[in-house]
Amino acid sequence: MKKTLILAALIGLAATPAQAEHWDVIGSKLKDGCSMGTYMAIVKDFNEWGKAHGYKATILTPIQDRDLETFWWIGRTKDAATFGAAWDAWRDAMADPNSTEAKLQARFDKCSVDNSRSGYDAW
Repeated sequence: MKKTLILAALIGLAATPAQAEHWDVIGSKLKDGCSMGTYMAIVKDFNEWGKAHGYKATILTPIQDRDLETFWWIGRTKDAATFGAAWDAWRDAMADPNSTEAKLQARFDKCSVDNSRSGYDAW
């Protein structure tokens, strides 16, 4: 029985890393003249792009915090490899100013400024 429990625990630990989502966490503030509604329209368009890359963003806006101006982008992929592939596609497309990615980035740049970015494994 003891050996069975140890084996089950080891199998569980071995399987766990494959189940970790990757979270892309970005702290941002709106620029003057840009509303949260405008920003969320950009996020909606980004999420359409993200479907093909396994990436989805959710925006957290503070209700109670010492900094009520910073909102949080929580981008999620099924794992770090999927995030890496999405990032490569986004970054590589920036070379073409007419690409969907470059146009989305220009809209983000006009509306917001990022003040932090972190990546996490989410269990």
